[in-house]
Amino acid sequence: MAGFLKALCYSQVLVFLLSITCSAAKEFLVGGKTNAWKIPSSQSDSLNKWAESSRFLVGDSLVWTYDKEKDSVLKVRREAYISCNTSDAIEEYNGGNTKVSLDKSGPHYFISGAEGHCEKGQKVIVVVLSQRHRLVGVSPAPSPSEVEGPAVAPTSDASSFKAGYLVALGVLVGFVWM
Repeated sequence: MAGFLKALCYSQVLVFLLSITCSAAKEFLVGGKTNAWKIPSSQSDSLNKWAESSRFLVGDSLVWTYDKEKDSVLKVRREAYISCNTSDAIEEYNGGNTKVSLDKSGPHYFISGAEGHCEKGQKVIVVVLSQRHRLVGVSPAPSPSEVEGPAVAPTSDASSFKAGYLVALGVLVGFVWM
């Protein structure tokens, strides 16, 4: 009986620690570096390439740094993103150091407010996952190609999560048998 109570206590501590590490919100510097909010020099320099390689969750924040005299950030709908329509923004940010909280899952569309910049590629789609996706192995954010063609189903690589889960389960079973 004492072994069971000990294992139960350890399992509660483990669940608590997992919930703490899994719920920490992150701040992402857009483009991964200061002053990345600019017209890309090439397709490989696109902010969408950066966004595809990052994993965004509800509660995370995006941070832009840019010259507030020359540029701004507009949160827009999909249609405005595709057409680079700067006149119908959901939100407009122009302080030079902008922080936007990602408060819901799904795609979030951002374009430059500077004339002609969006048309030259200064825009980004950020796909935000719900918190429940944190505990399952999901693929990186889908490609922003959704605006240019059919969507591709994401793949899943949950092997690292499964391995961690099996190790934790093994530790708990070990405590039960002590």
